[in-house]
Amino acid sequence: MDLVKKRSGTQVTTVDVHAAKNLLNQGHRYLDVRTEEEFKNGHPENALNIPYMFNTPEGRVKNPKFLDQVLAVCGKEDNLVVGCQSGVRSVYATTDLLDAEFKHVLNMGGGYIAWVGNGFEVKKPGLCDHLQN
Repeated sequence: MDLVKKRSGTQVTTVDVHAAKNLLNQGHRYLDVRTEEEFKNGHPENALNIPYMFNTPEGRVKNPKFLDQVLAVCGKEDNLVVGCQSGVRSVYATTDLLDAEFKHVLNMGGGYIAWVGNGFEVKKPGLCDHLQN
């Protein structure tokens, strides 16, 4: 595990995708902080999508309701693994969660790219998903 110290002084623990997969198999929740568009292209099974940033005509901007949205579905004692596309946004999201007093939050290094690159299972939209909605 790597420790990354952010400007806030918060230490973020980063685990590789193999460790993250093992933690998810043990009951941790996967918080995918990619945009909805990225999430819809594929994600780990049972992932929870709360975007940390939104795409706008001016570029990406931080989701001002990110913490409130996470608090609406996760408790501060929940075991969370946070991932994004490549592992950058998830560091910032993990920092914000730890600063908001979430206790058990880990960053997944390499993000979705590393997840797919290791051949791990992903859920992609299909006909059944559209029929269920």
